[in-house]
Amino acid sequence: MARKTPKKRLLGLFGDFEQAIKVIIDIRQYEIPGVSVDNITIKSPIEHPEIEEILGDRPCHVSKFTLSGALFGLIFGAFFLAAAQANFLIQPQGGKPVITITSNLVLIYEMLILFGMLATFVGFLFGAGLMRKRSTLDDEMISLDQVGIVIEVEDENIDPVRQLFEKHHVLEIRDRELKDQ
Repeated sequence: MARKTPKKRLLGLFGDFEQAIKVIIDIRQYEIPGVSVDNITIKSPIEHPEIEEILGDRPCHVSKFTLSGALFGLIFGAFFLAAAQANFLIQPQGGKPVITITSNLVLIYEMLILFGMLATFVGFLFGAGLMRKRSTLDDEMISLDQVGIVIEVEDENIDPVRQLFEKHHVLEIRDRELKDQ
């Protein structure tokens, strides 16, 4: 059976973080069929490390950006330095090599570090969602003192999620349709 893609995104605003955790625990215990913790996003003005145990590990792709940037720096550095030395006033060297590897190793290593660091920064920007369009389900109260829980659900699970939010004293519920990707 193919997994269905969520159709709506619900935002529940909570004044108490403990109530927000209880919502996530209830979803983790499969009180609403078809909704899992993979469909949850927490929005909060402060970091809550204790919530990571409940939500589980989330994918982090920054290391893939770093590896690809470092490999690019290694290859680009080697070719760039070799091309620069080979094309710069080639004169007979009397048996000396035109391109010396040992003296270029430090420069190639520095190119590896430079491009690895730049790719890590770009990976962080993408991973943190700073390059995305702003979500329409944001609220200015989240940046002050409230906690938001965003859940992507199917149409048949909207009412049970609303009831779960209300069971845990939600302050406000908003919903938006998801556009087809």
